[in-house]
Amino acid sequence: MGFIESIQTALVSASPTDRPDDKSRGTYWCDDCDIRIRDVDLEGEPVCPECETEMRFERATGRNCAC
Repeated sequence: MGFIESIQTALVSASPTDRPDDKSRGTYWCDDCDIRIRDVDLEGEPVCPECETEMRFERATGRNCAC
C-alpha cells in the first residue's frame, strides 16, 4: 500500500459518519465545575448536578454533534 492510499484509508476510517445519529445539537456546560452534559443526555432543566447553578448551552460545530 502506498503513502496516498494509507492517508486515504486513515481519513475514511476517521470519518464522523460512523457515529450514531442521536440528534444531539450541543452540550450544556458548567463553567465553575467543568462538567458537561450532552443535550440528548439531559433530563429536566440544565442545572449543574454538583453546584446547582444554571449551565450554559454550547452548540457543536460540524455535524450537529456535541462529541
